[in-house]
Amino acid sequence: MNQPFIPPAKPVIDESDIEAAVRVLRSGMVVQGPEVKGFEDEFCAVSGTDHCVAVNSGTSALHLALLAMGIGRGDEVIVPSFSFAASANAVRLAGAEPVFVDIDERTFCLDPDAVRAAVGPKTAAIMPVHLYGHPAAMAALVELATDQGLAIIEDAAQAHGAAVDGKPVGSFGATGCFSFYPTKNMHSLEGGMVSTNDAETARTLRLLRNQGMEQRYANEIVGANMRLTDVAAAIGRSQLTKLAAWTERRREIAARYDNEVTSVVVPPVAAGALHAYHQYTVRVQGDRDKFQSRLTDAGIGNAVYYPTPIHRLKPYLTDDGVPDPRWDLPVTEKAAAEVVSIPVHPSLTDDDVTRVIEAVNGAIA
Repeated sequence: MNQPFIPPAKPVIDESDIEAAVRVLRSGMVVQGPEVKGFEDEFCAVSGTDHCVAVNSGTSALHLALLAMGIGRGDEVIVPSFSFAASANAVRLAGAEPVFVDIDERTFCLDPDAVRAAVGPKTAAIMPVHLYGHPAAMAALVELATDQGLAIIEDAAQAHGAAVDGKPVGSFGATGCFSFYPTKNMHSLEGGMVSTNDAETARTLRLLRNQGMEQRYANEIVGANMRLTDVAAAIGRSQLTKLAAWTERRREIAARYDNEVTSVVVPPVAAGALHAYHQYTVRVQGDRDKFQSRLTDAGIGNAVYYPTPIHRLKPYLTDDGVPDPRWDLPVTEKAAAEVVSIPVHPSLTDDDVTRVIEAVNGAIA
């Protein structure tokens, strides 16, 4: 008998989320109202910061965080190339230039030694990406940034609930940036959040997201419309009540994979790190295409995040259409050639997890 397909990700929208959205629609106050303020206040418990500012996407969160820190033309920001393009796109949108450095082979996050070697006279900030939900090496990066007088802007888009030595991601840098896209660990259909401990930075972010206004028609700076709707915020607040349980389920599933998957290299967790498992990403040291094909044939969804490092994408090539020779990133290239993410979403049943394990172990002869 054919078994149902297990998708690689499965956004959850339940009745409580639907009721939250309908409640706001019926209220008539659908943009930048009390739901946004409530969502911001409640998300501070996740980010571990004094302030949170809601915006319309994770990319907007990164973009406005850079602008709020005064980063722009003539500045460089150190970023990993092994990430979603938004990490570097936000730097370009702010008018600055990304400087790509290599990653730690075990965690897929920025290698602090590579970061240190890349710091130059134009470097203004470091953007660690907590990739797949695993926190970057924040102690080393914070020390480096402090020594060099650099800002840290955390890309925590995939890391809701991740922590290092008990301290939540999003609370280490000047700002932290989260995404609420539907495939994330929680969502608001679409949206983002910037976390910070600095009241003035929070105020600047609120101005930037709302055409530079705190009071209507009293524009203080040049801003944009990057507001979050109250409908999205209400869904986010509903999802937030379930985030802890969903994250614990992800960790339970990951623990089974750690113990029972034997055919591929499972992802280690750094000492002191608390993984949020947005993705459970293995390394295939063989024919990855065949491995993926066999999983798909067995009804197991899977995906590669990310097959092409950012520095090899068209917007970041040289005028000759080739990768910039400055970016020598062997660990990044190796990861891009080996990684496969398998289902880890909280909708999986124990039987589903067993099926995934059997399929993964059987996919490599």
